[in-house]
Amino acid sequence: MAASDDDKSTDRIKDSAQQIWLAGLGAFAKMQQEGSKAFEALVKDGVSVQKRTQQAAEDTLAQAQARMAGFASEFGNRAAGGWGKLENIFEDRVARALEKLGMPSAQEVAALQARVEALEAQLRRRDAAAKPARAAPRKTTARKAADTASRPSQRHKPARGA
Repeated sequence: MAASDDDKSTDRIKDSAQQIWLAGLGAFAKMQQEGSKAFEALVKDGVSVQKRTQQAAEDTLAQAQARMAGFASEFGNRAAGGWGKLENIFEDRVARALEKLGMPSAQEVAALQARVEALEAQLRRRDAAAKPARAAPRKTTARKAADTASRPSQRHKPARGA
C-alpha cells in the first residue's frame, strides 16, 4: 500500500514537471506572438506552479525519510535482540564445556577466594595472638656450636673394609 502511494506521488511530480515544461514551451510561443506582457504573466504562473510542485516533492521526501527511519530503528532493535540471544547461547555452551572439563565456575572461584582470604585472616589473628605469649629467644647457638665441635667429623671416617 505504501509503495503505491509513493508511485502515485512520483507520477504526480512527473506530470507536474511535464506540464511546467509544456507551459514553458507555450509561454515561449506566446511570447513570440504577444510580447513581454504575456511572458511576465507566464513566468509568474510558472513560479507559482514550481513552488507547489517543490513543496509536494519535499513533503513526499519527508514522509519517505520518516518511514525509512522507522524501518531502520525496528531492524536495529530486532538485530540487537538476536545478538543478545546468540550471546546467551554461546555463554551457556562455553560454561557447559568448561564444566565437562572440570573447570570451576566463576562463582566457585569467588567462593574459594573468599575462603582463602578468611583463612589467611584467621592465621594472621592466630600469629598476632601467639607473638606476645612467646618468651625471648634462648641463646642456644653457643651450645650448639660447642656440641658440634666436640663430635668427631663424619667426613674423614675411614672406609670399612679398606
